Amino acid sequence: MKYLLVILSFFFISATDPTGGFKRIFNGRDLAGWTIHGTEKWYVENRELVCESGPDKQYGYLSTNKKYKNFILQLQFKLEANGNSGVFIRSDIEGTKISGWQVEVAPADHHTGGIYESYGRGWMIKPSPEKEKILKPNDWNDMRIEVVGDKVTTWLNGQQMVQLEDEKIGQANGFIALQIHDGGGIKVRWKNIRIKTLQ
Repeated sequence: MKYLLVILSFFFISATDPTGGFKRIFNGRDLAGWTIHGTEKWYVENRELVCESGPDKQYGYLSTNKKYKNFILQLQFKLEANGNSGVFIRSDIEGTKISGWQVEVAPADHHTGGIYESYGRGWMIKPSPEKEKILKPNDWNDMRIEVVGDKVTTWLNGQQMVQLEDEKIGQANGFIALQIHDGGGIKVRWKNIRIKTLQ
């Protein structure tokens, strides 16, 4: 009877919340709920969010209007031209100078899934060399970022990349942002951006 109740409870939870508590924060139609920072290009194409270098070839960001403290973020990305980008957590911005922590999204062997502190301590942690091969350079990649208290854990294509505990991160609060690196020639596609807020 005990096991039957557990099974029934599982099916009841699944039926009442088929999303598992995740909410889409990109609607596939427009940039509602997001803010563009800088002159680089952000647009929707085929229900995918595209970031692309503009003529100024500077840093560009697309940030959520809402702040997120503790959460699990899931998304998919596909690198096209160059692909040097990233996902910022608990961040703030003035112009295009961003403060916060970036989960790297970059071409092969450039530490996708690692954590970098912008305008601060620089690289906090990089994936081990063997994990650099988990990235799919020419296909869609699944990324998962879990931020709870002072701990950040990242996954790429189902495999854990890094885990970092840091007091400064734990004290911060801010938005999530996608990045275009400076230098020009960058294009990245994003889709299925979903978040589950945690207590």
